Amino acid sequence: MKATAEVATFATRTTFARRKGVRTAAFRWLVLVVLIVVWETATRAAGSPFFPAPSMIVARMHTMWFSGPPATVFLTDAAIENILPSLGRMTAGFIGGALAGVVLGLAVGLSARVYDYLDGVLQFLRAIPPPALVSVFLVFGFGLRMQLAFIMFSILWPVLLNTADGARSVEPMHLQTCQVFRLTRAQRLRLVILPSALPKMFAGLRLALSLSLIVMVFSELLPGTTNGIGFQITFAKDQTDPLSMWAGIVLLGVLGYLLNELFLIVERRVLGWHHSAQRLTE
Repeated sequence: MKATAEVATFATRTTFARRKGVRTAAFRWLVLVVLIVVWETATRAAGSPFFPAPSMIVARMHTMWFSGPPATVFLTDAAIENILPSLGRMTAGFIGGALAGVVLGLAVGLSARVYDYLDGVLQFLRAIPPPALVSVFLVFGFGLRMQLAFIMFSILWPVLLNTADGARSVEPMHLQTCQVFRLTRAQRLRLVILPSALPKMFAGLRLALSLSLIVMVFSELLPGTTNGIGFQITFAKDQTDPLSMWAGIVLLGVLGYLLNELFLIVERRVLGWHHSAQRLTE
């Protein structure tokens, strides 16, 4: 009887959570639609060429980037020459910085002594705004190498610090159990420490993903850049073309939203066990 009641309670919670999720998604879209209507009305009433209406921005985005032939998935030459290189830089920089952050974070977090020794240095380096170090990255020369190094350095810190914190937060009882079963260091890392550190590691990766989009655009504003979304925004500003400039800004917002949703899907699949355990304890 007790088991049946627990199953019924779990089913009720699941149904309630599903309904709550549908209601939240509906309100989210409603807020977005209201904001767009207000934006459209306000900009058309103002009539300023520097603040175009969202319908005009969408039309310019379609003309600039998404009116190509079916053979190129409707991407125009401008999209292939600017959007794809930007996404490539961002992806390469994110993967490189994330891998370095996870490896270094585990190395630091697995040793309390190393963490205590390096904590001050890590906090000092993390506090430095990446744009302030642009002159340092000139050692890589202008162009792709400097852009990748800049992106990797910028996203390294949230991943490193969150991973180290996650590795340090393993339950002492779990580590004692590892000793009882005489697990090797590699087995402890794979079976206990990594699963325990994953939630905080993913929190750092999500922060790094949004940061990588920002620093990618900044890196394309530097001298030596010949393409990219950031380059197009700067070019539109220099040409006094606010409509194209706003098209680039809106595109960045859409990309940030889509990348975040994609990341959440991956996170839910990888951390499904963690979220289920949290729901059971609520």
